[in-house]
Amino acid sequence: MSLLDRIDSLLKGPEELNLTSGGIAKPLFYLSLPIVITNLLQTAYNLADTFWLGQFSTEALAAISFAFPMVFLLISLGMGLSVAGSVLVAQHIGADEEDEAEYAASQTVAFSIIGSIILGFFGYFAVGPFIGFLGASPAVHPLATGYMQVISAGMPFMFGFFVFIALMRGYGDTVTPMLVMFGSVVLNIAIDPILIFGFDSNPLFGMLGMRGLEATLLAATGYTGSGITGAAIATVFSRALAFIVGIAVMLQGVRGVMIHPSQMRPNFAYLRQLLDIGLPASVEVTGRSLSVNLLLLVVGMFPTTVVASFGIGVRVFSVIFLPAIAVARGVETMTGQNIGAEKPERAGAAADFAAKTMFVVLTAMGAIALFAAEPIVAVFTNDPAVIEEGGNFLRYVAPSFGFIGVMRAYTGSFRGAGRTLTAAAISVIMLGLIRIPVAYGASLSWGAEGIWLAFPISNVAGALIAFAWYRRGSWQTGSVRRPTPADD
Repeated sequence: MSLLDRIDSLLKGPEELNLTSGGIAKPLFYLSLPIVITNLLQTAYNLADTFWLGQFSTEALAAISFAFPMVFLLISLGMGLSVAGSVLVAQHIGADEEDEAEYAASQTVAFSIIGSIILGFFGYFAVGPFIGFLGASPAVHPLATGYMQVISAGMPFMFGFFVFIALMRGYGDTVTPMLVMFGSVVLNIAIDPILIFGFDSNPLFGMLGMRGLEATLLAATGYTGSGITGAAIATVFSRALAFIVGIAVMLQGVRGVMIHPSQMRPNFAYLRQLLDIGLPASVEVTGRSLSVNLLLLVVGMFPTTVVASFGIGVRVFSVIFLPAIAVARGVETMTGQNIGAEKPERAGAAADFAAKTMFVVLTAMGAIALFAAEPIVAVFTNDPAVIEEGGNFLRYVAPSFGFIGVMRAYTGSFRGAGRTLTAAAISVIMLGLIRIPVAYGASLSWGAEGIWLAFPISNVAGALIAFAWYRRGSWQTGSVRRPTPADD
């Protein structure tokens, strides 16, 4: 068997998966594996920026520590619509209601584009004052603002691709978004260092031993790079191409769910249904984003080395937690389709299996991070002070990784059942009522270590709350399907 055949055997489309009957482990694995790869590729956008900007300057690295949470915040404010669309598509597909699934997808795309334009306009003018409010230093503030203004201008492309991923996932197709994401990431990685450094002391040319070519290009173009703004331009450009491809795939309907231009005329009565599901989901995702931004208020009281360590730590966590996030999305789809098929007991079995598996997997990853903390941080920076503090951060959080897996699995099932308000409540309790107050209070006594301590405390608490809530069983009656309007 060739390498390509082996890879193909691991990636199965919805036509090869039965999410509503048979075993649990196999379909969940095949559904979640492409999501892991897609999320890893998504994280590669941020990691590429972090790596190259870390070579550019410590101030640029600190700037994206402020900027990345704001990117997540803007996307989170509109993320509820994509969750609503994914849940509706999954439940309609589970109930064998193809036409209703297509209508839900079409309306979700229409309202998501409208919402992202509004959010991007707001973000462009609000990012400067907000970054100043978070406590960015005079050297960091203009860098973070410039980065965020480019991202805000490209918000329709940034958010549109997430909607494509969510709708295809609700249908059960996680392979197509992975392939589109791969092409987008390759493009981003290729142009990122060029737009950051230009052709003047570009470390990429140094790594490749091509300084002569670099000098020729500099003489021909005079381009010395756009710094942190160049990183933002690279991300928006590559994401725009991915969005265009995603829309084309859904318009053709050759893979996954299909959308119809005739059904994209905004139906504000249907918007009510989307918001009923989506607003709590936005609260959940926005709450996670706000927690990072509010923590920056605490982190911002400390030196730039602590801010940079916090930024690197958050990026590392985004990689380590990829399996839990992917499996939670897989559980969300399996729950949605099984609720639509009126098989809640199978949905419960999927969530329990996922929680146990993720606890074991992430605990093992935590053990690795515990003993390799400094080398992991050193991948992103050469500053000894940042390496030491970032390693300390990882060692505090690593033992609690498994509990994140448990919480993610159960909240994913809540979302798939349409109980997005429950998932939001758990997130708000874990982050807003536990993590942030503990971080602030503990930092007054123990400095930066007090902030790091808040993470394991909130992780364990979140898992226990999610497990207890799930055992109540009220999520099993979470169908959100409604008939498609007759005139559509």
